[in-house]
Amino acid sequence: MKKNLLILKSSPRIHGNSSTLADQVAKGARSIGAKTTSFDLHRMDIHPCDNCDGCQESGQCIIEDDMQKIFPELSEADAVVLASPIYWFNINAQMKLCIDRWFSYQNQHWNNFHGKEVAIILSYADPYLETAGGDHIYQMYENLFKYLQMPIKGFVHGSLFELTDAQNNPSLMDEAYELGVLLGSRSK
Repeated sequence: MKKNLLILKSSPRIHGNSSTLADQVAKGARSIGAKTTSFDLHRMDIHPCDNCDGCQESGQCIIEDDMQKIFPELSEADAVVLASPIYWFNINAQMKLCIDRWFSYQNQHWNNFHGKEVAIILSYADPYLETAGGDHIYQMYENLFKYLQMPIKGFVHGSLFELTDAQNNPSLMDEAYELGVLLGSRSK
């Protein structure tokens, strides 16, 4: 049975560096027969969580927007890839909106998160991950995925400023491709 990867890309640039690396992860996973589904969060209509607790009563998020397309894919995924540029020492707003909406999903489908693999992709203009805010971001992700019982299987990151910096960095592209191969393999 094929593994199923959900790839969430949040860059506002269609061919931004984090998106380019995420596409390379998908390419690696597909090379060994895995199925991949990608969403470009910046081009979707995703509203913030209203903290209305409607999901507690109805069993699902009551906000009607494009998250309703993502929830079924999240349920079916064996692995989730989160790709974001770093903005002001954190993941960008598009990724945060999506993750915040997982609240309704985890309340009703808690066990669906357990054991799903996750990978993180970050791009940043600063020369160093630490000064870009990457340590803080990784710690946040580590805490989140420990809570959700989702093992982090990989972390690809790079100092990438110009639009083509990722595709012009063969070692980083290879690292992303190999992460896709790892995520796409059946053994966990």
